[in-house]
Amino acid sequence: MTPSRDISQLLEIMAALRTPVTGCPWDLEQNFATIAPYTIEEAYEVVDAITRGDLDDLREELGDLLLQVVFHARMAEERNVFAFGDVVEAITRKMIRRHPHVFADSEGRLTPGHVKENWDRIKAEEKAERAARRPPEPAGPKSLLSSVKAGQPALTRAMELQRKASTVGFDWNDPRAVLHKIREEADEIEAALDKGDAEELASETGDLLFALVNLARHVGADPETALRGTNAKFERRFAYIERALAAKGRSLEGASLGEMDALWNEAKGEERPAAPTSTKAQDGRG
Repeated sequence: MTPSRDISQLLEIMAALRTPVTGCPWDLEQNFATIAPYTIEEAYEVVDAITRGDLDDLREELGDLLLQVVFHARMAEERNVFAFGDVVEAITRKMIRRHPHVFADSEGRLTPGHVKENWDRIKAEEKAERAARRPPEPAGPKSLLSSVKAGQPALTRAMELQRKASTVGFDWNDPRAVLHKIREEADEIEAALDKGDAEELASETGDLLFALVNLARHVGADPETALRGTNAKFERRFAYIERALAAKGRSLEGASLGEMDALWNEAKGEERPAAPTSTKAQDGRG
């Protein structure tokens, strides 16, 4: 195998990786569910490269994202459901259909407003067609939560599920009540730790995360934005530890946890604004 600009080469590589006995053991044991988190991760990596303006990195990340499409298509082909060519055909058909002002005969060019109107109308038609192809849903009233899209990142979807439920009064009335729930979930995690049940621990951790999202919603914070801010803060303080150790000719590997904790607190102290001088100190009565 040699690198190539031809997509067929990538398809052949994936087929080889998924070939029983001679393929890659890791690739062979994957399925749609286990690969899905990587697909989301690669999409975020593309966005990150764009945000940083790194076009060389963007080329690499787009390749990684393309690999995800090829991986899913290969697994579907193994089940005789569809192949990569069907994916390409479906999206080309969709793009041609959604752009009649470009690909179909028409009188003159449409305005951007008309294009948007056509796009929305055609999308609605496609959605109705897909719904008609699906197996009929069970009889009975439709769930209030069914309109919350399943493909969203988990934090975002948790927020949307909670918001939707709150429209009918299924909600906490006070952020402090959510705090109580968070403490309750933490206690349940501790109980699961005592039992050493990995499956229960994962479930209880999910419950705690869901409760934390609920708290973010009640205090008016976006959980994704809040977590991004904390990630940046963690990176900043960890970098302080690295710089402080390097200044002493030390490495992270050679430092104790106690030393790193002390440096972490130093970094935290430097970020915290200085407390204002009290009136007592200013007038000499301190």
